[in-house]
Amino acid sequence: MSKTTEPQPHSVSSTLQCSQASGLESLAPLVSTVEETPDPISTTTIKGTIPTWINGSLLRNGPGKFEFGTDRYTHWFDGMALMHRFHICDGRVTYSSRFLRSNSYVLNSEKNRIVVSEFGTLATPDPCKNIFARFFSWFQNPKATDNASVNFVKYKGDYYVSTETNYMRRVDPQTLETKEKVDWSEYIAVNSATAHPHYDREGATYNMGNSYGKSGFFYNIIRVPPPEAKASTEDSADLTGAKVICSIRAAESRKPSYYHSFVMSENYIVFIEQPIKLDLLKFMLYRVQGKSFNKIMSWEPQYETIFHLVDRHTGKVSEVSYRAAPMFTLHQINAFEDNGFLVMDMCCGDDGKVIGDFTLENLRREAGEDMDKFYNSLCRNLPRRYVLPLTVDDKTPLHQNLVTLNNYKATAKKTKSGEVYMTHEELYDDELLQYGGLEFPQINYDQSNGRPYRYFYSCGFGHVFGDSLLKMDVHTKELKVWRYPGWYPSEPVFVASPKAIEEDDGVVLSVVITPREEKSTFLLVLDAKSFTELGRAEVPVNIPCGTHGVFNKMG
Repeated sequence: MSKTTEPQPHSVSSTLQCSQASGLESLAPLVSTVEETPDPISTTTIKGTIPTWINGSLLRNGPGKFEFGTDRYTHWFDGMALMHRFHICDGRVTYSSRFLRSNSYVLNSEKNRIVVSEFGTLATPDPCKNIFARFFSWFQNPKATDNASVNFVKYKGDYYVSTETNYMRRVDPQTLETKEKVDWSEYIAVNSATAHPHYDREGATYNMGNSYGKSGFFYNIIRVPPPEAKASTEDSADLTGAKVICSIRAAESRKPSYYHSFVMSENYIVFIEQPIKLDLLKFMLYRVQGKSFNKIMSWEPQYETIFHLVDRHTGKVSEVSYRAAPMFTLHQINAFEDNGFLVMDMCCGDDGKVIGDFTLENLRREAGEDMDKFYNSLCRNLPRRYVLPLTVDDKTPLHQNLVTLNNYKATAKKTKSGEVYMTHEELYDDELLQYGGLEFPQINYDQSNGRPYRYFYSCGFGHVFGDSLLKMDVHTKELKVWRYPGWYPSEPVFVASPKAIEEDDGVVLSVVITPREEKSTFLLVLDAKSFTELGRAEVPVNIPCGTHGVFNKMG
């Protein structure tokens, strides 16, 4: 990844653009261990109306247990995966939850201490071993965790919970029962995979995973075929037919980039090689040095961001290197093709150090000045649009803006043979800044993913965790907002109505945590078009803040 040489356009960082907060409350209740609720319970109160056409389950994932015995996890990502199911049928709602019975969870429970290392917590040697055995255990490579606490994903019709290692766990979406552990490396030559796959309209699933060896470090695009017409009746994981369709060599083999997701349109996949670097030398030594995995990551803004364009059907990588100023992104919003250009919308920030900041110590800071200081130091993510010209060759003129589409402010200029430098368009108006930027974007995926679209839904971040729900019109940059002080809504999930015609015909579901009131979490149902509340179903349990989720539509 070459270092930045192109003069950067003057811009204010995403953090400084957003409002500074004061008087923030503590988030400790949102990152506290809870009990599971394995048997479905009915919601105690329904206010308003839950549309009777909604038939299915909102499945959510996230950390829910933060200690074993006297051992405590360090980072929010380390908590044991707790799966949640809000089942909606005939206007009624039931709730259940189960801890994922991962190897990590089972071993930690048996020993009543942390024996499996996680992202931000290094497991210590067994105190029952003699001094020599404890010493040499520091030199053993720790196995990757199967604590799949990030998302629910789907392959060949089966649900899995996933994190960012080479392990997933198949689960039953009705009972939340943990099934077998699946190792990606037994099917294809990758050492990890993201928790944010994409799905095409034929039923195939695409993902990305790393591989490394003597020949270098590679970012690999994976395709898992659709389920076969005559599906097997055997109740087991099936990733047969999975293959790597493209391998992209890291710009720096000893310092590859971290990524959380990727871009997919109808015909292209874009991998974003951003300047959050993984130091492989530190990776080999981090256990010996007594450091956790997150310590090998660093934000290095002296490097540019590189966009690798890949033909989704052939796996061919474009010979053009698309570059932009250093930026940080976790989640893409959508991408689509428009008259010879690829338009990509994503949530971006200007400081990639934020991932390491989500320690439990920081999240449990006391209300007021201490919490304010932490929040105001964080990078805020804002929606941006990049436009890639798809036809660039030797005849393409230098130093001219190649983006000729109307109503686009993003630019792309050929700077030399085989290289295009891009600047982004800010995909918002100033009104968004008072809500602290946004993250966890969602769209009407079935209708709009990879195609031109108009709306996305997200969480606004007026606190360290999302404290509002937002609907953005990308044509007009107009916002609609749902927000109440002291309430923390989860990532919004769009569910289309049965006879939907327009893109926003449907509802938005979100789980709202109310730490000021004990056991009063509720499932919120918003009308997606007006973004007003239709109803809520209150659950008599405490639920911690989670990560991602999906809607599992029933017949």
